[in-house]
Amino acid sequence: MNPSTIDPQVRIGHVHLKVADLERALRFYRDVLGFQEMQRFGDSAAFLSAGGYHHHIGLNTWESLGASPPPRRSTGLYHTAILYPDRATLGNALHRLIKAGIRLDGASDHGVSEALYLRDPDQNGVELYRDRPMEEWPRKPDGSLDMYSHPLDLQRLLDESSL
Repeated sequence: MNPSTIDPQVRIGHVHLKVADLERALRFYRDVLGFQEMQRFGDSAAFLSAGGYHHHIGLNTWESLGASPPPRRSTGLYHTAILYPDRATLGNALHRLIKAGIRLDGASDHGVSEALYLRDPDQNGVELYRDRPMEEWPRKPDGSLDMYSHPLDLQRLLDESSL
């Protein structure tokens, strides 16, 4: 392996978000998206997981209690991307969003993946997506990726969910 290249087994393990209201953030990440609350530090922090991992999402108010979201045209996190294992579970997530009355900012088919875009209660960008198998990824004649952004058929996604 090239010493200047990161090991291919490295993964991004979790995201820790500053939120203005912990209970409001929990209603979104726990109650709407379905993450399990693993640990809580009073009314200032909570750690959430899928599948019993120690945490995938940390939420805290340590520096942000009652604060406003950052301005739209500023630096910072663009979005947190949450990877779903398959199309049916992404469709299930869409059902949960609709039931909770959460508006999508967009929905795209990128060739390599299908994605739903929205905002959490603190206006942090959230992407819910599923990857297509690598052998289905669109490629140019030279073998490089040929990603695109086409509208995602939401009704078809809902129809293929398991709910």
